[in-house]
Amino acid sequence: MASTKNGESDNSDTGNTGVDLDLILVQEIGQFGRYQLITLALASLPAIFGGFTGEYIFTAARVPTRCRIPQCDPDVPHPEFRPEWVLNAIPGIGVDDFDDCTRYADRSYQTPGNETCPVSWFSSTIISCEDHVYENTYSVVYDFRLACDEWRRSLIGTIRTVGTLVVLPITGYISDRWGRRVALSINAFNTGWIGLVRSFVNTYEWFLALQVLEACLGAGGFSSCYILVTELVGPKYRVIAGATLSTMFAVGQVLLGLIAWGVPSWRPLTQILYAPQLIVVSYFWILSESVRWLMSKGRYEESEAILLKVAKTNKREISEKSLKLLRAVEEIGNQTTTVNEPWLPALVFRSRVMLLRCAVSPILWITMTLVYYGMAINSVNLSGNQYLNYVFVSAIEIPGYWTAILLLDRIGRKPVLICAYWMCAVCQFSFGFMPEGMDTLSLVVYLIGKYSISVVVTSLYVYTAELFPTKYRHSLFAFSSMVGRLGSITAPITPALAQEVWNPLPSVLFGSFALLSGLLLFTTPETLGTKLPDSMEEAEHITSRRIRT
Repeated sequence: MASTKNGESDNSDTGNTGVDLDLILVQEIGQFGRYQLITLALASLPAIFGGFTGEYIFTAARVPTRCRIPQCDPDVPHPEFRPEWVLNAIPGIGVDDFDDCTRYADRSYQTPGNETCPVSWFSSTIISCEDHVYENTYSVVYDFRLACDEWRRSLIGTIRTVGTLVVLPITGYISDRWGRRVALSINAFNTGWIGLVRSFVNTYEWFLALQVLEACLGAGGFSSCYILVTELVGPKYRVIAGATLSTMFAVGQVLLGLIAWGVPSWRPLTQILYAPQLIVVSYFWILSESVRWLMSKGRYEESEAILLKVAKTNKREISEKSLKLLRAVEEIGNQTTTVNEPWLPALVFRSRVMLLRCAVSPILWITMTLVYYGMAINSVNLSGNQYLNYVFVSAIEIPGYWTAILLLDRIGRKPVLICAYWMCAVCQFSFGFMPEGMDTLSLVVYLIGKYSISVVVTSLYVYTAELFPTKYRHSLFAFSSMVGRLGSITAPITPALAQEVWNPLPSVLFGSFALLSGLLLFTTPETLGTKLPDSMEEAEHITSRRIRT
């Protein structure tokens, strides 16, 4: 909703009925009082659980393997992973490492001797493993025998991300049809029970099927919380409330890394992460429904009851005049006639400006999701403790979110986004080609890159909403977000690209997209200090709609 110079809203969202929920929040019951604070605190728990959605990074983590050498390894389920003779039978890599997937072929005749598995038993011919020894049994890679099958392992993360693409329209429909609380409760219930069932499966196919089913039916909990909270607070605090929930998501990722460190085995880890999520089902009875949603459905008695409850909790009062105006919305809404409007794609293709904008915005989103999720997934492959690396890479998001909040209204949307994208690109290229042996510096560069893309995350949500007109903002924003999921779908296979194709390839890919996105931003307008456009024409000339001060 646009605001005028003196802070009064233009009432365009209410059909000129003379009532504005934002004004009621600002002038009467409070934009962010005790009631909103309690709601935000309750919503923080599902947001934290949302951070657990990356559990496949640990439950399907790569496990170091080597070939089983029948004549050398004892006939036990878990022989020693690094015996003294290993480099006699398996090709070495670097100083003291060895190949995961190949071995030296046996000689036709093996001379008996006192030495265990001597080099004379093997030829120089390299062959693939027939069986494997695993360094640990923590991951599904061991249970489902996925050693050296990097693409099937990576498919677990990719298929889950495809499920999150499906859940967006499903959750949106449930939320708009039956309410935010219903959407949140259904998502929490599905996530909890499907995650628990998955912890007991014994085949790769069932694990994969339940992974995508959980994402399709339960991955919309965070978005439900986000909408519920932002629809309840006043305009001054919406960005801060959203950043707080994003921070809680990052806290959830940090907790995920710490819990996985303490409970590394994938079955009990999955149970610990998913069982508590069933608690959120109780929010259907604890949380109040969104007033805005209730009003949109003509349920004004419930809207009034909640507004009175908010006012009482915040120790404020709502005027009788406002309540009467709220009731008048239904009458005016019933008298409104529906006007046939042109098809949205046709409107976009008629305007070169909007067509360009609708082409650029999805690329910005693809870059954001590709780099954000790709860096989280690849963090466990950094040198050092994989759990701490993931914790550090997750925690660095928090200052990134709040840096965006501090800078967006001071220096503008485009400068923040361009600098963040390009800083990320520099870090990606530097990390990809950094010499070996510089582990500490590599981690620092990696963290700066994740900080930069976290600045992009918050900034891009704000900027995208401001580029499009009110009438079509939700549809065009959703289009950018949906196409942007191509990035998060691709991100899980980037470790396989590093393993099978070229080690620096993920970093080069991330850096190239970030560099391109920074350049593309020069084709879009600055929106700082402008009124939100209501029509296509206003969106085309957005820079001429600056608010005068």
